[in-house]
Amino acid sequence: MQNGIETLFDNPPAAYSPADHGLFARFKDALNEGSIRAAEPDPSTPSGWRVNGWVKKGILIGFRMGVIVDMSIDTVRQPWFDKDTYPVRTIAVNSGVRIVPGGSSIRDGCFLGRGVTCMPPMYINVGAYVGDSTMVDSHALIGSCAQIGRSCHISAAAQIGGVLEPIGALPVVIEDEVLVGGNTGVYEGTIVKTRAVLGTGVILNRSTPIYDLVKGEVYAATDDQPLIVPENAVVVSGSRAVTRGKGQEWGISLYTPVIVKYRDSKTDEKIRLEDYLR
Repeated sequence: MQNGIETLFDNPPAAYSPADHGLFARFKDALNEGSIRAAEPDPSTPSGWRVNGWVKKGILIGFRMGVIVDMSIDTVRQPWFDKDTYPVRTIAVNSGVRIVPGGSSIRDGCFLGRGVTCMPPMYINVGAYVGDSTMVDSHALIGSCAQIGRSCHISAAAQIGGVLEPIGALPVVIEDEVLVGGNTGVYEGTIVKTRAVLGTGVILNRSTPIYDLVKGEVYAATDDQPLIVPENAVVVSGSRAVTRGKGQEWGISLYTPVIVKYRDSKTDEKIRLEDYLR
């Protein structure tokens, strides 16, 4: 499949044949099954993850190949128009996925593990991977190709950014048992390691370093590595005083994420209460 996808991407035909559409359908089925992923764990890399660029190429082929069609439930009250290659994902009741009524949408071409709970309204985009028993809460966004581990809680209004292009860019990764607080934003290929906790309103991206008050470290993205939140870290919103120029004169402070502790038994007790919602 990989060779066919890369050939189709690198040498696009003037018109797509039935065989091309068949290849893309098999590719999308594999995304839905989780047998292929836009990124996957790789202990041999510094970040512990690697990008599968050919999978991203396959997703982009779907946009090239598709034509805009009417997908409206009601053309007047709720008009929907999108590429015919990316309808709403079909989910069977025996999948174990809960989609609570109320206006959520899940695009075809993403993996949802058993026990995933989707609270309305939320959105999961193409290429995403959401592991078993994860909750995606109201108004949360899982962006294209984002990788979410098992038993996570993506809280209300959290934004997990998508990275479809450039092809080689690592998408946002949220590893297993992570709590992402409400109104949190994780962008630009940031990796949040296992069992970390992101407090309400934390924003993480390539231009914002994290200050670790416990270990006395500063974590920042580099030209070739993403921002990485350590395992078990508890991150909250903080501020850092501007120490020069007008910023110092005016007493201005800038936003910065801060690690104030590492996860312990008290943290686990609070998080365990969420199990009753699943």
